[in-house]
Amino acid sequence: MRFSQTRRQSLQLIGAGLIAGCAAHPARRQNADASGSYRSGPALPFPVQEIYPCEHAGRIHLAGGFIAEDGAITGPTDAHHALDPESGIWQPRGALPTPRHHPQLVSLAGSLYCIGGFEAGPEGGWQMQSTAWRYDEAADTWTDAPALPGPNGESTAGVIGQTLYLAGGRQPAASRNLDWNDHADTAALLAFDGSHWDRLAPMAYPRNSAAGGVIDGRLHVVAGRTVEDGNTPVHEAYDPATDRWETLAPMPKGQGGLASGVVDGKLYTFGGEWFEDGGGVYPDAWVYDPDRDSWASLADMPKPRHGLGGVALGGDIYLIGGAAQRGGNQTSAAVQIYTP
Repeated sequence: MRFSQTRRQSLQLIGAGLIAGCAAHPARRQNADASGSYRSGPALPFPVQEIYPCEHAGRIHLAGGFIAEDGAITGPTDAHHALDPESGIWQPRGALPTPRHHPQLVSLAGSLYCIGGFEAGPEGGWQMQSTAWRYDEAADTWTDAPALPGPNGESTAGVIGQTLYLAGGRQPAASRNLDWNDHADTAALLAFDGSHWDRLAPMAYPRNSAAGGVIDGRLHVVAGRTVEDGNTPVHEAYDPATDRWETLAPMPKGQGGLASGVVDGKLYTFGGEWFEDGGGVYPDAWVYDPDRDSWASLADMPKPRHGLGGVALGGDIYLIGGAAQRGGNQTSAAVQIYTP
């Protein structure tokens, strides 16, 4: 579905997921893993959604995203904070060169990168970017890093060895690159070694806003959504040794805009949103066991959200920010910690 120009303008600054016709959420599977638990973590300094935080040098870094007033998003931010898990304090760090939403933060070979995402301006709120920055911790500033081959946003990242793999997401469908409707899903897989980008074998299923993680040297890309058909439960894994993708057991529900983390060789996923029949936010959480190629349900999220970040650190998974309603409403500063 594509919005009219008037509708498009009214949605320029709405968070990820401006998609109609997402699949209805089916019944939960019977198998369940109730061994994990949630607890409250250090709240963010401000509400923010559409974020891709990461662990870097023992801290959780968060930069960019949509910020909000009274729960409703107002635009992207350049703010950058790092959480020290020992003190529980989000410390301000050097701001991004420009405000962005959906920027991908990645720790690679001892350096922190901010890659792609969207900028906003008078012409449109979804101006997809190809530029990347590297964080200079000593100077507390960001410097230019090798740019992507083309604009990219809402992709899934994972690091294997000394290489970053960036899978799927969206890219401009044509020359126009201003609004959400200007972009199409991609199946592309890009690899970055800190100096240049390469194109590798694409996924079988183009999609954006998926979850992912690295298990046993393979990048798993799970669920997400498509521009034309809404949410999908598809699950693929990439093996860099063979440059091939394998289709694995799908996630029990097609959830888009969800978070994930890998602990002890298992992939955990949380939340997301749907838009059918007025839409909503999923409380559902799942765990994937690669030895059995199967999923089990976890206890529901106490504070369901979409557009949140997931970071595994110290055997826990930090569930950061996001929004408690579909789209750009009820943006949250909450942090919950899940312990498997």
